[in-house]
Amino acid sequence: MGRSRLKALVDLARRHPAAAIGFMVVMLIAGTALLAPLIAPYDPDAIALDQRLLPPGPTHWAGTDEVGRDLLSRILWGARASLAVGLGIVAIASVLGTLIGCFSGYVGKTSDSLIMRLMDVVMALPGLVIAMALTAALGPSLVNAALALGLLAVPYYTRVARAQTLAIKQLNFVRASQVMGAGTWHQLRVNIIPNVLPHILVLMTMHVGAAILAAAALSFIGLGAQPPAAEWGALINAGRHYVLEQWWYSAFPGLVMAITVYGFNLLGDGLRDALDPKSKSRSIG
Repeated sequence: MGRSRLKALVDLARRHPAAAIGFMVVMLIAGTALLAPLIAPYDPDAIALDQRLLPPGPTHWAGTDEVGRDLLSRILWGARASLAVGLGIVAIASVLGTLIGCFSGYVGKTSDSLIMRLMDVVMALPGLVIAMALTAALGPSLVNAALALGLLAVPYYTRVARAQTLAIKQLNFVRASQVMGAGTWHQLRVNIIPNVLPHILVLMTMHVGAAILAAAALSFIGLGAQPPAAEWGALINAGRHYVLEQWWYSAFPGLVMAITVYGFNLLGDGLRDALDPKSKSRSIG
């Protein structure tokens, strides 16, 4: 059984090499985040003013910041915050969007029209600007940033879930269940949502990268992670004052974030091709 499963995984990787590469990148970053307390060479908050703004070297592989904190350690710990907020945004948007979209598509009629018009209004708003306003109103923090960005991404999941529901509810097994007297919530729970989830999973995977970037953007302008928290966007923001001479300060957090986003995008593309080869990419703004 073990060999057959391994062979199946190898065959899958050969058919979808992009997904395999993306999966390995994501697993590497996730493993790094989980093991940060064990593999970080220094305390990420330890200040050493006599070692401020040191370039990359054998003692500090990624250099140090303006108060002598080891940048590699802060990047490793920052992976925890950045991944957590990205996954939090996706969780909020996917759960709410899937439930709303499936309900709207299955019930139809006036409820469907009202819900989708509301989603259209939200999608027409400048997402990042509204997220900035909401986060500022709630108070600058990663939690509030995740909440604001998650709510603003709900319409994208709603539209995908609704479109799939409209197709699924026409299938014979759903119609047969209706004839047998199955109620709306039973249909949604048993027949609709489980068949919508593969499409939502693809969208979730592709959304994580965009969510990490959006959260980093809010941290960059001071509305996300607050000092001295280690988060990639906050590290890039702190390093912008030294970008011409101490280039490593912003470059290394930015590089790690770019690799992470690219990994999630590759994984999402591969999952889309594997689960729904005829589908096209859907972007999340």
